[in-house]
Amino acid sequence: MSHNVYINDISAFMPNAPVPNDKMESILLPVATRPSRARKLILRSNQITSRHYAIDPETGLASHSNARLTAEAVQQLTTRNRETIELLACGTTLPDQLMPNHALMVQGELGLPACEVIATSGVCLSGVMALKYVYMAILSGLNTNGVATGSENVSSLMRGYLFDEEIASRSEALKKHPEIGFEKDFLRWMLSDGAGAVWMSNTPNPQDDQISLRIDWIRQISYAGELETCMYAGAEKEEDGSLRGWRDYLPQQWLEKSIFSIKQDVKLLNDKIIEYTVTRPLKDLLAKRILQPDAIDWFLPHYSSGFFRDKVYAGMQLAGCDIPQNKWFSNLDSKGNTGSASIYIILEELFHSKTLKEGERLLCYIPESGRFSTAFIHLTVV
Repeated sequence: MSHNVYINDISAFMPNAPVPNDKMESILLPVATRPSRARKLILRSNQITSRHYAIDPETGLASHSNARLTAEAVQQLTTRNRETIELLACGTTLPDQLMPNHALMVQGELGLPACEVIATSGVCLSGVMALKYVYMAILSGLNTNGVATGSENVSSLMRGYLFDEEIASRSEALKKHPEIGFEKDFLRWMLSDGAGAVWMSNTPNPQDDQISLRIDWIRQISYAGELETCMYAGAEKEEDGSLRGWRDYLPQQWLEKSIFSIKQDVKLLNDKIIEYTVTRPLKDLLAKRILQPDAIDWFLPHYSSGFFRDKVYAGMQLAGCDIPQNKWFSNLDSKGNTGSASIYIILEELFHSKTLKEGERLLCYIPESGRFSTAFIHLTVV
């Protein structure tokens, strides 16, 4: 027997005080003591004005692990007793360790009693797929409730001193220009930390003055069979577009090449992100009559940069899915790009804003540039 699935509560946890643009480099620290020449250009383009880092600004040390960030978000869920969680699904791009999995570490941080636990991997879509796992478990009747999370602690890989060995290993000619490649420096000014959590169950909130969000459908599609890798960590990209993973390098090379840094093929991103995460999948949803654009009251896009806002809209119009920008809701400028946590953090702010009305329909858009995947979530306010 199938069931409806409802989001009963949403929480977000942002570590430490907001960091304005002019304080970023004092916390992340410059590479080789030289300020980044690309920082101001990137910040002008991405239109982010503040973000949060899991770094103690006084000591420069980590203030939270990824698991701790996630646990803090789960602890802020107030709709139900955490001791009754039947299923915990946690998505993140970069867990604190290779093993055990991230969700098990979160369960340990929370001290939760025995329950089903699963971790989903990926980049931005890891948080969506954690949500979808819980959704499917409740929809099928296997569970009556569950918690899904998305979280990121990327600042741990973006601090300037982590690139010292790479700079030191370069030839004398290159040492005259002690800078890391743009594909690495670009993301230092784009990404930040945070976590979000949702409580889901097979019943809406009972109080008349408390809304729930019914999950109508979740669609995810990947184009990895058509395109090469765009965003990656723990590897180097070869001339033919393939990845050479960290196992194929000597430990000293991990430092000299900053193998574990997060890197982005910016040209490929600009060339393909709209076609493959907006236009093509929306055309498919419209052709299958899954989506009715005119019925959408709120569009919640997770775009990585304000640079892409108008480009996303143009891609939607090209697909025949014109949802005017006065129906859009985003908090990218104040909360930053938190990867797999972003859609949770966007939803949390709108959910608790007291502006949603019964019957309104929400469409969430979550792209992933790791190897070009995308997801859409359709919700109804009840």
